[in-house]
Amino acid sequence: MSLEDTRREYQYDSLVRKSLKKCPIDQFSCWMDESLQANLSDPTAMSLATTNKNGESWQRTVLLKGFNKKGFTFYTNLKSRKAIDIKNNSNVSLLFPWFNLDRQVIVGGKAQLLSIEESNIYFKKRPRASQIGAWASSQSEVIDSRKTFEDEFSRLEEKYADTDVPLPKFWGGYRVVPIEVEFWQGGKNRLHDRFQYKLDGKNWSIFRLSP
Repeated sequence: MSLEDTRREYQYDSLVRKSLKKCPIDQFSCWMDESLQANLSDPTAMSLATTNKNGESWQRTVLLKGFNKKGFTFYTNLKSRKAIDIKNNSNVSLLFPWFNLDRQVIVGGKAQLLSIEESNIYFKKRPRASQIGAWASSQSEVIDSRKTFEDEFSRLEEKYADTDVPLPKFWGGYRVVPIEVEFWQGGKNRLHDRFQYKLDGKNWSIFRLSP
């Protein structure tokens, strides 16, 4: 199937240097706010790319659960493929694809495991069904059928019927500490605007990149 003629023109204003915040987290916060206000579908969804010990890369979509000057936070099964990759190689990349605004943000950095205390605070805020789901899923393992984890979910519902669902030892969070952040704004005639923030010691340097 040829997709050579599948394209569209970008319609939003250009991105200029003087409009950027000095810190990429502040700039990201502005763009996230605009994505939320625009009612985009899943604006907190991000593609997480990892690399295993053999240099083989993989990616998947996860949800951003918080961000600040320290980094970007997500949660997962600590026995999952992504967690095993991170254990062997903490260098990761995040991609936020905000198509309806002709924008994307790419974050490069190192993933650091959160403390049990931090993970537990978030776990307690999750819907009860999601808490049980965390226990029921042996993420990334081969299973016979969907019924396998549906039965396990039902068993756990009964087990924790009259008590709080505890944090699994195999479940927790990561913080991606940024080293590099790129903001991309689609432009007319494919003349896109790209600005790269690179960490230089404790300060951020900003560069315009050719599209």
